[in-house]
Amino acid sequence: MISRKRRRFTLMPAVALVGLSALVTVPVLSSSHLYAAAPERLTTITVHTGDSLWSLASEHTGAGGNVQETVDKIASVNHLQGAVIIPGQRLQIPE
Repeated sequence: MISRKRRRFTLMPAVALVGLSALVTVPVLSSSHLYAAAPERLTTITVHTGDSLWSLASEHTGAGGNVQETVDKIASVNHLQGAVIIPGQRLQIPE
């Protein structure tokens, strides 16, 4: 008679694989940095007669900056539906 030895299934290879994976991934994950956006600084202005969203944006856009981007930011910050502003209205202008 030929006797066959039955092999036992063990979890050791699976445990070793999980441990090795943890040794590789934990340092990678811990070295990653998350950056929060800097809070946007705002200035409050009062709209005067003759002011337009474009004129206000051009006054508050730096040299070489994009006036249209500033118009969009002003509209977004102040929840403006259109480009209509009225004298006496107070607006937040991104710096």
